[in-house]
Amino acid sequence: MQKNLNKIGRNARKAFSKKLNNKLKNKVLKKFAKLIEINKENILKENSKDITFAKKKGLKENLIKRLELNNNKIDQIIKSVVAISKFKDPVNITKEKWKRPNGLIIKKVTIPIGVVGVIYESRPNVTSDVSSLCFKSGNCVILRGGSEAYFSNKIISNLFRKSLQEYKIDKNYVQFIKLKDRKVVDLLLSKMEKYLDVIIPRGGKSLVKKVQDLSIVPTIGHLEGICHTYVDKYADINLAKKIIINAKLRNTSICGATETVLIHEKCLKKFTNPILQELEKNNCIIYADKKIRKIYKGKCRIALEQNWSTEYLSAKISVKSVKNVSEAVDHINKYGTMHTDSIITKNKNASKFFLKNVKSSIAMLNTSTQFADGGEFGFGGEVGISTNSLPPRGPVGLNQLVSYKYEVFGSGQIRK
Repeated sequence: MQKNLNKIGRNARKAFSKKLNNKLKNKVLKKFAKLIEINKENILKENSKDITFAKKKGLKENLIKRLELNNNKIDQIIKSVVAISKFKDPVNITKEKWKRPNGLIIKKVTIPIGVVGVIYESRPNVTSDVSSLCFKSGNCVILRGGSEAYFSNKIISNLFRKSLQEYKIDKNYVQFIKLKDRKVVDLLLSKMEKYLDVIIPRGGKSLVKKVQDLSIVPTIGHLEGICHTYVDKYADINLAKKIIINAKLRNTSICGATETVLIHEKCLKKFTNPILQELEKNNCIIYADKKIRKIYKGKCRIALEQNWSTEYLSAKISVKSVKNVSEAVDHINKYGTMHTDSIITKNKNASKFFLKNVKSSIAMLNTSTQFADGGEFGFGGEVGISTNSLPPRGPVGLNQLVSYKYEVFGSGQIRK
């Protein structure tokens, strides 16, 4: 098994040594999009094999939904690939340039990271998104998808490799690990530092924690998405209702779904019932603190300490009263995961304080936390969301998949 992985690593390093121009990269991506269109039926056939396997395995309904492809989802995949092909090449961009008193000229120039390993679960669109983003940014990618999406991932990655071969480019720019053994992940994390420059996990808490705990290769990713929406006393009630319903219930299984609503204590009587009734009407289970429970006329359960640090990924929500925006920020910084947090308010001072003081990688004003997504940010897609303190942070798209070097131009200068 290790020999097999080492071969994949060597292939990636060899492919990475051959630099490609932007025109060629865009031709490959457009060809890939066409091949997906032509092979729609084949992709759906392979995907149906995965769904059958997932159901036999007893996979949860929300994970089967992530896994399932249809014509609309495939059209979205194609749209994303085409969008990425139209973006400006993020490689070889001069970010800064300056001249020193001694005449030296220094440039800070973007470069690819190298070989990216991606370990992911369930979603076949990750295969196309990640392959396209890594390739466009000049990186090679080694894909290790979950066994439940094996056939879907295999056909999509093979179509990308076919598009590379069409233009006589090393197909090993994109490699999909076909080995299903779980030990593969352990070996990627602990024995592949010679070949991998970074590992990106995309999946559930247990997968991400394992990667972060065991990897000797640098990682980009997030452990949990405990996202908050804070309703300030200066919020518009109709706006608050609309945003919270979307932030929680549009798609409960994504990491950008709001898990806790905080409400300013001065507007509890005005806001609690309208907002919570709307949630309950949409079959959302509510866990609330004592103040909220006294006011709310519908059904709700008592919120315990553990609720504030729970990522539900289902139709459940925690609701808490806070004294002011400062206490809301303190709560978020204590229980949040530096993912995405939003404030609903018409007050400039409150919004400024919130946006500048939450530690989140994405801080929002008067909008849904479900916009925490590379596609929604205009990145064409993402390889994941990063909650690291160091960059990259937030959605990791094309411009976050590059590093930089300093190019120094002299004319005979020597240091005294």
